Amino acid sequence: MSECIFCKIVNGELPSSKIYEDKEILAFLDVQPVNPGHILIIPKKHSEFVAGVESKVLGDMFKLSKKVNQALRESGVKCKGIDYFLADGKEANQEMPHVHLHVFPRYKGDGFGFKFPKGYYGKQPSRTELNSLADQIKKLL
Repeated sequence: MSECIFCKIVNGELPSSKIYEDKEILAFLDVQPVNPGHILIIPKKHSEFVAGVESKVLGDMFKLSKKVNQALRESGVKCKGIDYFLADGKEANQEMPHVHLHVFPRYKGDGFGFKFPKGYYGKQPSRTELNSLADQIKKLL
């Protein structure tokens, strides 16, 4: 996709600080990191949504994320934990319309976090509701 920043990085039209590359995936440091060592793992072939990425490629992205996890922990960057984040669609806060897996170091007091909506805690569906939804989803697998 000619307007996609990640595709431009893949094609060498924009610079990146690469940490890994093979024929299907690319990993590089995020230019707007949550914390130093924030890495993005992307499929080289453009796809806005996870459903459009070949299963093997998606699996390879997650296999690489495990290696990245270990490398971050051994790298010397401040890292007491690791977050993984992949937003799939604009309503899920996907800002770049190209699949990308964030892998970034975390530590106490880093200022980053997820905010649950008011009333989240204590609001649980019944087992009947959960089972009904599970059945509905299961039928589509």
